Amino acid sequence: MAEEPSEGEEQGADAARTALNRARAAAVGRGARPSLRPGRLPSAAAAAAARRPRAPGASGARPDGRDPQTVTSSIERLVSERGWQAPVAVGGVIGRWEQVVGADVAAHCTAEAYDDGVLTVRADSTAWATQVRLLSPTVLRRLGEELGEGVVDRLVVRGPASPTWHKGPRTVSDGRGPRDTYG
Repeated sequence: MAEEPSEGEEQGADAARTALNRARAAAVGRGARPSLRPGRLPSAAAAAAARRPRAPGASGARPDGRDPQTVTSSIERLVSERGWQAPVAVGGVIGRWEQVVGADVAAHCTAEAYDDGVLTVRADSTAWATQVRLLSPTVLRRLGEELGEGVVDRLVVRGPASPTWHKGPRTVSDGRGPRDTYG
């Protein structure tokens, strides 16, 4: 007849299960999270380890800065971080120049640059440059309505660009250039 094991002795699967539980308890004590078989509930120590705060780079169920962002939110964040609100707003107005100043004025002048509250406008003729200079209070008021007061303080109107004689392969380095032969 087979001998019955005493209370202190364990055999087969019971001995293996006891050893595994001891190893898991030791792992939890070290801070590790031993894996569980499917369908088995974690011990109280393992559940406490799961509730510990995660490392700063760990992901979670809630949205954080590492999640994918929309292009719009990324650009808005970049504009606000760099302090580009006024230049971006002026760029939007330059893109809608015809709606802001009207079709007649936009047909003969274009906004060229914006720098520190000064908007530079180029006209296609001297007559239109004079006309836009006379309309500058009205244009500034309209820009104030679109952008807010104080974004554009001054309007600089330039006439058409004249040809220059100071460029090209046959330029005279000293002297007046080609005008000195005009009689």
